[in-house]
Amino acid sequence: MRAAVARFWALAAVPIISIVLALLLGSVLIIASSLVTDKSLNLLLPIVAYENLLQGATGLSFLDVVGRTVTINFSIDPDQAARALTSTMAATSPLVLSGLAVGIGFKAGLFNIGGTGQVLVGGFMAALAGAAVAQQPAPVAVAIAILAGALGGALYGFIPGALKAFTGAHEVVSTIMLNSLAAFAIVGLVNDIFKITGPSFARTADVGNAAMPILFGRNGNLGILITLVLVVLTWVLIYRTPLGFEIRTVGANPSAARYAGMSPRRLIILVMSLCGMFAGLAGAFEILSLGYYPAIFGTGIGFAGITVALLGRAHPVGILLAALLLGAMRAGAPAMQITAKIPIEIIDVIQGLILLFLAAESVIRHLLRSRTERVTPGEIGTVSRTYGETTV
Repeated sequence: MRAAVARFWALAAVPIISIVLALLLGSVLIIASSLVTDKSLNLLLPIVAYENLLQGATGLSFLDVVGRTVTINFSIDPDQAARALTSTMAATSPLVLSGLAVGIGFKAGLFNIGGTGQVLVGGFMAALAGAAVAQQPAPVAVAIAILAGALGGALYGFIPGALKAFTGAHEVVSTIMLNSLAAFAIVGLVNDIFKITGPSFARTADVGNAAMPILFGRNGNLGILITLVLVVLTWVLIYRTPLGFEIRTVGANPSAARYAGMSPRRLIILVMSLCGMFAGLAGAFEILSLGYYPAIFGTGIGFAGITVALLGRAHPVGILLAALLLGAMRAGAPAMQITAKIPIEIIDVIQGLILLFLAAESVIRHLLRSRTERVTPGEIGTVSRTYGETTV
């Protein structure tokens, strides 16, 4: 048991400390905001905010705050808890997929920062396919729309993978440019070609029977179940198959992988295509839940996948847990805004702070003065290194 606890702390020390530091610094910002909203310094405001955030995400309440007095009072409303947990799972599903889109890249020594563009392309392709089969039986229509989203994202991931493999073009640069290309191109396509008449804003046609089926609650859709299955399959792929061993070997040392008879070029293209597929599925689930593709589709799940992958240590189970945390924050943010009068944008600030502290891993480990495990080059260390010349 002692060895298991030591192993857990070695892996989770930096993520846990990053979360705690981000919440503490977020508390300072929340207290500072009370000078503007209440015209006084309210030191209890972070407690109120985080309590409502937790209640909105889980339906659980642990504290009663009356004026400047805080008392412990555990309570739970079963109906509210069911609704809150369903919303949390619905918000978590696309974050898991975008996290996998980055995490698998880390395993191969690649930094896929193009999740946003891949999400947009996947959602757009799902919307077009869904509209085309809108009158077909629901199982057929949903399957075709989801498959179209996955293929669209995979194709958009294939492009930077091929550029990396055959020209040495760094995937960070190419994916950033492809993000902008996808955003502007899709806006033009929706506004000029696929826009339907009637609505007051530009959007594609309704997906009809291809809409994401609701399995439980108000928004507990099929995407949640598919995401859980994909987490298991990804773990099996990475840690229990020869292909997964090759991916991890290329991420750790591409020269050794080539010497052992592996093909870094093939693996780079395959991994980037897989990354795009996961991000495309995230976009497909979002759009098929909405029912159409709006010309202006702003979503942060692509970039949030970077935080999820780093926080989850690029491990499928860790990514699931990290996405659950961020999904709970997103689901509970409206309740926090309504009750504590804290803008929901504070969640994006906290998420950014988590990413900042994760990036300062070496500093945190130095302060801990511990023997906690350092990340391997093929995982989080990929953010700060490259081997562009050695993979071509």
